Amino acid sequence: MQSDSVSRRGFLTKSIGGATAFQIIRPELVRGAADEKLKAGLIGCGGRGTQAMENILTACPNVEITAMADVFEDRLESSFRATQKLKPELANRFKVDGEHKFVGFEAYKKVIASDVDIVMLATNPAYRPIHFEAAVEAKKHIFCEKPMGTDPVHVRRFMAAAKKSEELKLTVKSGAQRRSQTWYLDQYKRLKDGEIGEIVAMNANWVGTPVLNFNSPLFPNHKRDPKWGDLEFQQRNWYSFVWICGDQIVEQHLHNIDVCNWFMGTHPVEVTASGGAAWRPREEEYGNIYDHVYADFTYASGAHMASHCRQYANPAAQNVSERIVGTKGVIDSATLRGARLPVNPYEQEHADMVASILGKGPYINEAMAVAESTMTAIMGREAAYSGLRITWDMIMNSQEDLMPKNFDMKASFPVPPLPVPGKYKFV
Repeated sequence: MQSDSVSRRGFLTKSIGGATAFQIIRPELVRGAADEKLKAGLIGCGGRGTQAMENILTACPNVEITAMADVFEDRLESSFRATQKLKPELANRFKVDGEHKFVGFEAYKKVIASDVDIVMLATNPAYRPIHFEAAVEAKKHIFCEKPMGTDPVHVRRFMAAAKKSEELKLTVKSGAQRRSQTWYLDQYKRLKDGEIGEIVAMNANWVGTPVLNFNSPLFPNHKRDPKWGDLEFQQRNWYSFVWICGDQIVEQHLHNIDVCNWFMGTHPVEVTASGGAAWRPREEEYGNIYDHVYADFTYASGAHMASHCRQYANPAAQNVSERIVGTKGVIDSATLRGARLPVNPYEQEHADMVASILGKGPYINEAMAVAESTMTAIMGREAAYSGLRITWDMIMNSQEDLMPKNFDMKASFPVPPLPVPGKYKFV
């Protein structure tokens, strides 16, 4: 899904990348010759999943797409049709037949059970922990879109599976594409080489236009189809509801928070925050997420990260960047704004993943690191919603579980009200 001017994944899309971890895969786990064909299956056929298929086919000439799954048949078929417009050299490696198009809440299991080497997870974020856990249990390599969940209970579930994926030496590449972007890797090396000194302060920003799923043709006059039950409506309009998207700070601003955690080498220990909905109307299509959050994260070293995410209804000031201040220098990704760089990082992340799987490059497993960044973002959200100072221990012990207990499309699933500090209860 894209906004009018700053899309969720449309910033810094032209950069060279490389791998981000440094442990070489064990020889006995290398699948074979470097040019061996790998099969990939996609779970989640929305805009991000459809683009991910093109990205992996473009970056990895030895990869074929052989299976697809989505909750909605119309979304799967739309994605399938989009592949017919691929360049011939890519379309020739899209080999999904009618028996490998799976629909429904259990469809992910069928992709995982099919003869695929790589599982690509691109569903709405709430389902990420469940799907990731199943893929790890099946010992599949994984491309895992961010974020890694939307509530503490399920992110901890993801973390448990992440530990197992490390033990199994599975390759896990996240959708945090900055980790495969040369500029960021070069700056990280400068930091590690001592050029920047000790980090004393950071800024993380994602200020842009909103993501409004109900702008699609499925929403005549931008309103809910009266035939839809609560669950279908909320899934089709997923960016408006906390349980399924996590709010902007989790779903979108995670990119910038992840860069700061990556460069710090750890997660914050506490946060205070404020936020609210200034322009989002209190109509059901706009759901129960905030349109702005400002958070002050503190790390164990005493360094602070000032985190600012904002979605303006109309074009206004825009800023998607990170600024890292050290005792000797500054790293500022705002200098990249408008730059035309030679390689798409959304393609490079797949090239890095396949190189890891085949033993052609460093072993990569980003599951735990990006899970910690996801939990960091959730910690900021909960601080803004509650008005409390939230510590890492508090969020790691939180019992918040936002997932529906009944996945019947016609079931009643009322939306909690917009969170109000003082009334909202942190659990």
